[in-house]
Amino acid sequence: MGKLLVLEGLDGAGKSTQIALLEKALAEKGIGTFRFKAPDYDSPSSALVTMYLGGAFGTDPSDVNAYAASTFYAADRYACFRTKWKEAYEAGKLILADRYTTSNAVFQMPKLPKDQWDSYLSWLADFEYGKLGLPEPDRVLYLDIPVAVSQSLLEKRYGETDGKKDVHEADVTYQNQCREAALYAAKREGWTILHSAEDGALRSPESISEELVAAVADVFC
Repeated sequence: MGKLLVLEGLDGAGKSTQIALLEKALAEKGIGTFRFKAPDYDSPSSALVTMYLGGAFGTDPSDVNAYAASTFYAADRYACFRTKWKEAYEAGKLILADRYTTSNAVFQMPKLPKDQWDSYLSWLADFEYGKLGLPEPDRVLYLDIPVAVSQSLLEKRYGETDGKKDVHEADVTYQNQCREAALYAAKREGWTILHSAEDGALRSPESISEELVAAVADVFC
């Protein structure tokens, strides 16, 4: 089997940029990789996710409970695994994931009372890794960023594309709750935390990438 590295973070934390830089750095070391992003919006398997984020089931994240929303994302991940990266993983490749099962911990767990967080994390691992049979990550790295910084980056992104925020992105209070949940999960599950911002601004992509490559070196050595 191969290895699975997962990059997590709030919207605007720089995950896509860092995955691309990591892929490039590994290629320079002669290490082949396969990269994917979740959800897989190019696949029909993401239909329920798209409806949820678009507000079809309600415009507040809590309109869909944590367990229901988690299954939307889990089904999409299962389809992506079986159709796109299972073969590469079983052939021994290093898989780079821009979000994964761990995103449910970040974005769905905040909907629950804190005294239920541990039981949710146990359920999540059993459901996706146990019952669905998805591979467990060899390393999860969380790009931590203050919500104020991530929101300013999202404003710039959507201002340039004339788009609009989804139900997660638009709720600043919820984003703060998601960050709290992410840091809780990181501590409980042993994720590596990398700080993407400094002095109220996003760090340079190169400086984050250097730290990221060093943090995963033992996985592919």
